[in-house]
Amino acid sequence: MTLSLESISKQVGAQTHLYPMSLSLNPGLNVLLGPTLAGKTSLMRLMAGLDTPTSGRVLVNGQDVTGVGVQKRSVAFVYQQFVNYPSFTVFENIASPLRIAGLASAVIQEKVQAVAALMHLEPFLKRLPAELSGGQQQRVAIARALVKEADLLLFDEPLVNLDYKLREELRAEMREIFARRSAVVVYSTTEPSEALTLGGQVAVLGEGRLLQSGRTLEVYHHPDSVRVGQVFSDPPINLLDARLESGRGRLAGGESFALPPHMAGLSGAYQLGVRANHAGLRPEGPDDLPLGAQVNVAELSGSETYLHTRLGTGDGAHLVAQLSGIHPVTPGQQVTLHLNPRRMFAFDAAGALAAAPPRPPAPTVQTIQGAL
Repeated sequence: MTLSLESISKQVGAQTHLYPMSLSLNPGLNVLLGPTLAGKTSLMRLMAGLDTPTSGRVLVNGQDVTGVGVQKRSVAFVYQQFVNYPSFTVFENIASPLRIAGLASAVIQEKVQAVAALMHLEPFLKRLPAELSGGQQQRVAIARALVKEADLLLFDEPLVNLDYKLREELRAEMREIFARRSAVVVYSTTEPSEALTLGGQVAVLGEGRLLQSGRTLEVYHHPDSVRVGQVFSDPPINLLDARLESGRGRLAGGESFALPPHMAGLSGAYQLGVRANHAGLRPEGPDDLPLGAQVNVAELSGSETYLHTRLGTGDGAHLVAQLSGIHPVTPGQQVTLHLNPRRMFAFDAAGALAAAPPRPPAPTVQTIQGAL
């Protein structure tokens, strides 16, 4: 199956939920990445046939299905809130779409058992949803979507209401499940780390606009614009005003550095993008740029420390550094942050990407999870 959106838009009253955009989705995993109110759910509802676009067309295998309702499409939808029938057992919840389709009891039994095993629900088939944990209830909702064997599977931030450990567990399992299916799978998330972990294709959305699409790692390493760089970084990418000329760069505070090879030839005013994990308290090498900064907040998150700082540059720019481990720093403390120019992005005055650092070797899943 292929799914194509041609110049689709969506308006509700005077509000524009989606500006005209075109997007093609092929079998496999397709991630919609964007902050809240970016338009992810609105877009998925158009894909499913739950809503009709204000303009444009929805094509399935080249056929126009714009006015075809969800009941006549081969689609399954999993929402943020795990929606299950409270009076049905787990078995009956999973079996419900198969019973509606009129399948024989023996076939239903076989299919439910298979998907229950896949989602680790076999011990709970006779229980009611209220007797399950939140993670188990979401597994039931996912199992009910998978058992339909629909051509289009839509997952609207399905793990957002689960705790961190459950999210990590289910995310890894779902990645493997998606890899075995020939359906078009669309998975929406606000988290760049989740998009990177899942892989596949990504469409980056912002305020109802399609900002960029392509292979996930390619978009991550080559964001077309400042906006994409901000959406695809957590915390958002740091931006520093700079003047580049004669092979050197100069920040607003006067700090000067030699331009790295990927910025060679650039001249004029630019914004330099620095991801938080590329700012540290220790230099990576002799070409690093040291910057004096004052700590505003030291935020501890698991085994990492996020330093929110104000630089000593003339424009009082802020910079967030993501440090591995626990660092005993306090608000008001003066620190020196080290930035490697070879890791910096350069965006022109219009916010378009002018230069990107060389792409590193392909990371493992474990490396990806700490890459932001």
